Formats: sequence, structure tokens, C-alpha cells
Amino acid sequence: MYLDFLVKIPEAPGKLVRVKKGNTTYIDYEYDRTYDSDKKYTTPKRSTIGKLSKADNTMMQPNQNFLKFFPEAELPEEKDRTCRSSCLRVGTYIVIKKIMRDCGLPEILGRYFNEKELGLFLDLASYSIISENNAGQYYPDYAYNHPLLTKGMRIYSDSKVSDFLNSISEDQSVDFLNDWNETKDHREKIYISYDSTNKNCQAGEIEMAEYGHAKDDKGLPIFNYAIAYDTHNNEPLFYEKYPGSINDVSQLQFMLDKAQGYGYKKIGFILDRGYFSKGNIEFMDRCGYEFVIMVKGMASFVNQLVLDNKGKFESKRICNIPDYNVYGMTVKKKLYVTDETERYFHIYHSISKESSERMVMEAKLQQMTRYLNQHTNEIKEFGTAFNKYFELYYDDNKERFLFATEQISVIEREIDLCGYFIIITSRKMTAKEAINLYKSRDVSEKLFRGDKSYLGNKSLRVHSDESASAKIFIEFIALIIRNKIYTCLKEEMKNLDKKPNYMTVPAAMRELEKIEMVRQLDNVYRLDHAITATQKTILKAFSLDAAYIKYRATEISNELKI
Repeated sequence: MYLDFLVKIPEAPGKLVRVKKGNTTYIDYEYDRTYDSDKKYTTPKRSTIGKLSKADNTMMQPNQNFLKFFPEAELPEEKDRTCRSSCLRVGTYIVIKKIMRDCGLPEILGRYFNEKELGLFLDLASYSIISENNAGQYYPDYAYNHPLLTKGMRIYSDSKVSDFLNSISEDQSVDFLNDWNETKDHREKIYISYDSTNKNCQAGEIEMAEYGHAKDDKGLPIFNYAIAYDTHNNEPLFYEKYPGSINDVSQLQFMLDKAQGYGYKKIGFILDRGYFSKGNIEFMDRCGYEFVIMVKGMASFVNQLVLDNKGKFESKRICNIPDYNVYGMTVKKKLYVTDETERYFHIYHSISKESSERMVMEAKLQQMTRYLNQHTNEIKEFGTAFNKYFELYYDDNKERFLFATEQISVIEREIDLCGYFIIITSRKMTAKEAINLYKSRDVSEKLFRGDKSYLGNKSLRVHSDESASAKIFIEFIALIIRNKIYTCLKEEMKNLDKKPNYMTVPAAMRELEKIEMVRQLDNVYRLDHAITATQKTILKAFSLDAAYIKYRATEISNELKI
């Protein structure tokens, strides 16, 4: 992240190198040298600290590495309060501030940050939610037209934000997670939904960014990020980050140990099929944890179970689960040959899922057939998928492809499996109970989609491990708050006769952002207009009303007078 001001190029004889790339000249700083005894030469270690100014070759635009290697450099810290907009958007800010207080976030975080740091930390979390962005250089733009949680509502520059991110230690995030989980009722039986994603990072100095199993944007270094979510109380519990080269299956066992370390005993885990492995199942058994795992009907180890029970429940009204438009039944059997315990396999069939999967299957076969026809009488090798669905015929020399016929039995078997899926549970329960538990993880999945789409956290825009860890910490706090907004709106929707389109998180925040205060000739901020009916409906989800908004608006106005 490059800062929005210029500094003098530091004096470091023999350690600065100018590297021109396109129209930009970068300033690299040599911070170390390593001697290779085998090759008999020394290799310099360099890091980019800024971009050369095009107007003045003695000046440069610094980045976070400049702050790391030249911490004594004097930088502008605070922007003048006269830079504040004459129109402040206060609606979402008031809601977020109330949620922070209800969750006890200022109290817990206040144990590890002083008053000045705490305000900026919470402002960065609010900025991530409201602006759907995590780039520090745009924070001043957000602060320009929003109330702030810093003392005196101070507007800090992006250089101060960068400096602050570098100052946040790993101990502060660890201590927060310990305190946050200590407040939970460990005697209560809960189910934790655990899921992970990965984030892109192009900065070479981030040690945990490695080439791994990227879910998108392949070819870039990534790191993995996972969240444990309490589906009963609808809140994130803890997070973990780990290098991009480590896969989800192997990381799960470390997370199970971590859950135990936080004091959770009476828990079960709701896991995606990506975590399914014999080792993980055995580990959860040893720990005494229950589990709920979903697998597709076409998975090789369960497809025979589906076929054996096909036709036994799909039209039986007693097996109907109307909330999810599926039919389900339960079968008890061992998960694998050496399994000492019988598990509960809940088999489901969805008519709509069958239709969509069948259409995808037919389209795939037609596309493969066209491809085969295009290469008739050519010397051509085909992938394993073609050999699975087609019998391929070649000339006597086994080189030139002649024609293909469908593997009828294979195709018909897959068609028979369309529309089926299975949920496996370690504890005895009905098919309805199992799908209700599994579907409760939908909130945690929305949490990840919101993290990347609505918090701007698909990629981290940082140049150091300290800043990366700090942003992940702030992101988790933002997720706690945004998740609370989501669950409050979802609960209020149940009380409404119809489902208005403004009760989603993005739409609700857009409406709340329209609640504005304007600065008048006497230099006092006042509410610009009355609260609308739509805004009142949204505010009701958070147990707020128009009178509360007026009260908080007066508080904001008084604070800005000081």
C-alpha cells in the first residue's frame, strides 16, 4: 500500500537501488546480505520501500516497508478537522456502534489497546463494513463523511493507518480471542460450523503467502483463513490463518485441538465435504466430538447406498421435509470397513436438484460427443473423462481415433444418482434434524462470501507480516459485527408479512447511509430530515427507533463542537 504523500529519499549509502518498470521507478532498500559458501558469492536481500516522484527525483512516495525500515522518519499523522464534510452519514455508524457495545467489543479490546488506538481499530472495522473495502489509503475518504470512534472524532491519515497496522502485535489478537471465547457458556451444547477459504497476496515479504490450492485466481501466492462459527448462538468464535501450501483436511485436527483449548467440551462440528477423511473422523472420535458431514450422492463410497435405497422414500409423505423441498430417510451402517462404530447416513432426494444435475449431465455428454466427432480419423489422445463415459476405438496401430460409443451402464448409473445427497452424523437423529443442523452452516458460508465480497478482503493489500496479521484481526471483528447485522435482519424478516428487498445487509446499509446530518451556518450538525418508514423497519431489527437516532445525532453534534 503506497501512502498519499511524498518523503525525502532516505540517506543510506550503498543500500538504495532504483529499479525502473515501465513508466515507474521503484526505490529498493538492501536490508541484508547472505553468503553462499557453495557458489562463493554474496546475494543481497532487497525490499521495495517506495516509488520515485515524477516531479522531483529527490522525493518518493513511500509504502509500509519504508515505515518498517525507517521507523524514525517523521510522517504527517492527523488531518485537519476542517477537512470534514458538511454532510455526515450517521445511520449505519449508529447501528454498528450499538452492536459493538452489545457484543462487548470495546470493553474486551480496550484491555489491549489504549483509548487512541481502540478508536482507530474500531473505525477501521466499521470502514471495512460500510465501504466494503480494506485498502488503508482510502480510509481518509471514509472518515471525511462519517462520524468516528476516535477521541474527538479525529481523522487520521493513511500513513497513520499504516503505522498503526504495523504496531498491532500477534499477542493482542491472541489475547482478544481468549477473552472473547471465555465469555461463552462452555456448559452449553453447541455445534460449530468450521470452514475455510484462501486469500490472494502478491507481496513477496508475507511469509505465510505460499503457492497452494487456490480456489480462484490460480497462479498467485495465497494464505488460508478459517473461521469456527457457533450455529446455535449465531456468532463467530475464533479464526486461524495458516500457510497456503497446507490443505484443509490436515489443518482440521489443529483446529479441533484449538477448540478444546478454548474450553469447549460439549460440541459437535458441522463440516463441508472437503474435510472428509478417515484420519479426521478417527480424531474427532478420540476427542469425543460429534460431527455432521455432507457428501454428494455420486461420491464413490456412498453411491451404492443411494442405489440400494432408491425408490424407498422419494414419494413417501412421511419422509417429506417441506422446509428444504426434499425427501429423506436414515440408514445405520459403518463408514468404512475398519470403523468400530456405526454411523447414521441420512439420504435425501430433491426433484429440483435432480432436474438441474440431469441437465448438466446431458449437456456435458453432448459437448464431449461433439468434441469426439470433430477429431474423427485424427491421431488424438483424450482425457480420463472421455474414457469413463465412452468406449474409444482406434485403428489397428492404436494411433488414429475412429469413433466412440457411450458407456451405457456408467451413464445410466450416474443418471440414477442425480438429485441425491447424503449427510453423515455420528449421533442418532432423524433426517430432518440432520438437514436442519447442516443448513445452519449456511450463515457461516454467507460469512465467507460477505468477507470477500462485502468487506473487500479477497486480497490483502499489505507489505509485511505484521500488517497482514493486523488486517486479519480487524477483519474478524468486522465479521462479528456484520454477522450480527445479518442475523438481526433475518430474525426481523420472520415478523414481516412480506419479504422486502431492503432487508439484506447491503440494501439495509444503503438505506441507513441515507440518514444524514448537515452542518449549518452556525457550524452545528443537525439531522437533515425525518426517519423514513423503510429506515424505521430496518432500525426495528436492532431494537432502535427514530427517537434513539435523534438522541445519538445530538451526541455526535455535541462531540464535534468540542
